[in-house]
Amino acid sequence: MADQGGTTAQPPRGRVAKRQAITTAARAVFGRDGYTRAGIEVIAAEAGVSTRTIYNHFDGKERLFAAVIEESSVQVAGALVRLIDDHLDPVAGAAGLEPALVALARAWAAVPRTEFAAHFAVVRQLQAEATHLPPALLEVWNDAGPRRTEAALARHLRALDGRGIVAVDDPVLAADHYLLLTLGALDARSDGGATPLGDAESARVITAGVRAFLGGYLPRPAP
Repeated sequence: MADQGGTTAQPPRGRVAKRQAITTAARAVFGRDGYTRAGIEVIAAEAGVSTRTIYNHFDGKERLFAAVIEESSVQVAGALVRLIDDHLDPVAGAAGLEPALVALARAWAAVPRTEFAAHFAVVRQLQAEATHLPPALLEVWNDAGPRRTEAALARHLRALDGRGIVAVDDPVLAADHYLLLTLGALDARSDGGATPLGDAESARVITAGVRAFLGGYLPRPAP
């Protein structure tokens, strides 16, 4: 594999390689078994290292989980921020907003089925166990992932408000409304992804959610 400078990228070696093997294995185990049930011994076996090696790198399961969820959350958030920018930067007026928001939600909904599937398996387990997890782990996840994407979406909504395309008093709350009405509706109708919807039904749900969102946030004509 060539890097951006045209040279051949070398696989990680030594300590870096072991750390990568541990986090990859841990992501798979946490996604399958959840945080509470996952055992360091199982992760070590899957990574092909000793439990002592894991403790040398991470000092225990909580630190390992935090590293795993932070690392992949940053990667996923970066991909989602690029999606947000790609879909909303070109919006020039109210007429282009609905199709842009529909396209964004459809692209966003597809992300868990890409190379980030292992990350979203961990997130589903995290959400299911949220009341039993150390609060610090939830903060690591929120800071590295959801809050970054929420902030990026809010920044675009604030810019659209400044141009008079939408009327948004609280951009962060508006971003939450958009996500709940589109991705949240898909999640609810698909039982959290357990029974995926077809493309036509997904498009129908997303379009209805976007129109509900715009019904609340398009500028009102002056009386």
